[in-house]
Amino acid sequence: MQTLKDMLAASLWAKGLTPEQMRRVAAETTEKAVPAQGFVCRRGESVQHWIGVIDGLVKMTNLSADGKPTTFTGVPNGGWFSEGSLLKNEPRRYDIVALRASRIAYMPRATFMWLLDTSIEFNRFLVVQLNERLGQFIAMVEHDRLLGPDARVARGLAGMFNPHLYPGMGNRLEVSQEELGYLAGLSRQRVNQSLKLLEQAGLLRVEYGGITVLDMDGLNKFEDS
Repeated sequence: MQTLKDMLAASLWAKGLTPEQMRRVAAETTEKAVPAQGFVCRRGESVQHWIGVIDGLVKMTNLSADGKPTTFTGVPNGGWFSEGSLLKNEPRRYDIVALRASRIAYMPRATFMWLLDTSIEFNRFLVVQLNERLGQFIAMVEHDRLLGPDARVARGLAGMFNPHLYPGMGNRLEVSQEELGYLAGLSRQRVNQSLKLLEQAGLLRVEYGGITVLDMDGLNKFEDS
């Protein structure tokens, strides 16, 4: 299990920082344990931190006016989020909920803004980060409107291995079928059916406590029959 220090050092945005910058980041970034179904942060709150997942899995979610939940995306180990809300300086527009017990890193707004002011490399990272996130959400809208449930599960899984948004994932994701159901907007039973189909197609292997991807390109191109 990695420490906060390990997670910071392995983050892509940290690669271009000076030792002085890294010392300040390490000194000012804090860690918090969030239980399963606990709130990492809540809609309507003032955004005061850039947030990373040290260990665990969280989801971006909201409730409609009639109480229907909608999940936008999941963030596994190594992922960072909230840069858009920090840059816009507006109340948070979504809840972040831990799907399982998770350890979360919180970088204060002041530290984040200082990096923006002092590191060209950090700015370049954020440009790519925002572009990747935009592409992710556009793809989600496309998938929801054009694809059936099996393809949505396939594309949703592939999206969790984005090398910029979630570096260091390898080819295995520790996730339960219930958690995948939350992320795909499907029942656990329907996710189980989709995973069996994708496994039969040789695209992944369902294992105890997780899923190993065997053919990432195949997942990204999978279409419902």
